[in-house]
Amino acid sequence: MKLKVNDQIPDAKIFNLVDGEPKEQNISEVLGSKKIILFGLPGAFTATCSKLHLPGYVKNTQKIIEKGINKIFCIAVNDPYVMNAWGLANNIGENIVMLADPYLSFTKLIGAEVDRNSKGMGVRSSRYAMIIKNLQAQNIQEEEETKNCGISSAEGILDII
Repeated sequence: MKLKVNDQIPDAKIFNLVDGEPKEQNISEVLGSKKIILFGLPGAFTATCSKLHLPGYVKNTQKIIEKGINKIFCIAVNDPYVMNAWGLANNIGENIVMLADPYLSFTKLIGAEVDRNSKGMGVRSSRYAMIIKNLQAQNIQEEEETKNCGISSAEGILDII
């Protein structure tokens, strides 16, 4: 990953659903200036993402909020409809926001793209989690392999908040 601790989060266009319609926004506007967690993953409805990564954040949302995090954001290289459906399927609640990076705009700017063509997925995101305050990366946990979900998991992040 090109992005390092203390770097400003680069601004890129991302999408989310607002009132059922895709809305393109600058990621800086969406993340805001509070203390947040942004976790990225290869794709909605994929094995590790669906069994461990997102469910871990759903399960631990309250513990994370109690440690001073204002909001949790999940981003993947999918379209906003898929991200919304995946969030609904996992009962994400009000404190997790699903973001779509369908054109890898943000993913490439931070250097998190991984080639998954051999698995039929195209270019996707690595698996990571960041603690961000005022749009500055305070901590970055990137997995060596996308199939791993340890240091970027909710439980892993809870250990370092």
